[in-house]
Amino acid sequence: MPVWDDLVGQEKVSEQLAAAARDADALVTAVAAQATLPEASKMTHAWLFTGPPGSGRSTAARAFAAALQCVSPDRALGGIPGCGFCDGCHTSLVGTHADVQIVRTDLLSIGVKETRDLVRRAQLSPAGGRWQVIVLEDADRLTEGAGNVLLKAVEEPAPRTVWLLCAPSIEDVLPTIRSRCRLLTLRTPPVDAVADILVRRDGIEPAVAAAAARATQGHIGRARRLATDPSARQRRAAVLKLPLRVDDVGGCLKAAQELIDTAAEDAKQLAEEVDVKETEDLKAALGAAQGGRMPRGTAGVMKELEDRQKRRRTRTQRDSLDLALIDLTGFYRDVLALQLGSRLAIANAESEDALERLARGSSPESTLRRIDAIAACREALDRNVAPLLAVEAMTLALRAG
Repeated sequence: MPVWDDLVGQEKVSEQLAAAARDADALVTAVAAQATLPEASKMTHAWLFTGPPGSGRSTAARAFAAALQCVSPDRALGGIPGCGFCDGCHTSLVGTHADVQIVRTDLLSIGVKETRDLVRRAQLSPAGGRWQVIVLEDADRLTEGAGNVLLKAVEEPAPRTVWLLCAPSIEDVLPTIRSRCRLLTLRTPPVDAVADILVRRDGIEPAVAAAAARATQGHIGRARRLATDPSARQRRAAVLKLPLRVDDVGGCLKAAQELIDTAAEDAKQLAEEVDVKETEDLKAALGAAQGGRMPRGTAGVMKELEDRQKRRRTRTQRDSLDLALIDLTGFYRDVLALQLGSRLAIANAESEDALERLARGSSPESTLRRIDAIAACREALDRNVAPLLAVEAMTLALRAG
């Protein structure tokens, strides 16, 4: 199965990447044969993948990385690189290829030190003789200093190095960096296409897949989690009950606290799965004694790990809370659709009774104000406002309408 099949609803982007991969393969072949290089090429050293959450930015970047490393014999017969079966494709997709570095962060930002390590890696020649590929999935999380470090590497790239940067929009990347990248913009995949891939790839029942795809409005990752994780469905159902619980001030404050507690609990569960293993692995690497006693001089290393885990829990809690606010926005968007008599598909069909109740009891103008209140809460959280204060202000605004 070609790597391009993973790009759900991105036919135009798939065509552009396939053409670039074909030209990249021609360049490698020409250099190996000491032949004349092709004059016109769709291949370049830096790419920027942008698109809304769930559009498949990192999936597209990984597929392109695999196509650049493809060693399928079918290429000599005119086949497009990216077969999905050869050793180059397989190891690139699973993250074990020696010449493909996939970088993602579970922290709030990517700093200068990490970026310098990437730049040093980018200067190396590819071990396999094809391309040195750096996939930076969270380019929007680069600090200003880290962005300036990356700029130098993008301005003066090594001959066989390719940078693949991913960000929600071009505004999330420094202008000096994005001006040196070829831009690819992905769109939100159609709901039917997302449901289809959940059925084909994950073996999910068609009805469950359709409901998950509709509820997440085409977000592939969230749809997969919603369809396979019962606890995720329970948390979402609890969030969608919030609009009916803000009839008085006490209800607003209680709902806000429960939303914060749910996000914190979700972050704690996810962190525990990783933190314990990380801590035990580090202790073993540092030579901890049988009783758990650490050797001298290792306290600083353990403290650094604890600080990193704390920052990761903070980001995870923010992401969980932001996901709840996105679901809440979708709920009020459905209310607005009913109020305006729109034929737009309802995302939260399982909450149709609550949607109709709110639609009858309020005006489109008040619904828009509530959507604005949720957006203001998300913006406040981005500015590091205390989460409980931001959410309490939002629930009071939802009550006021």
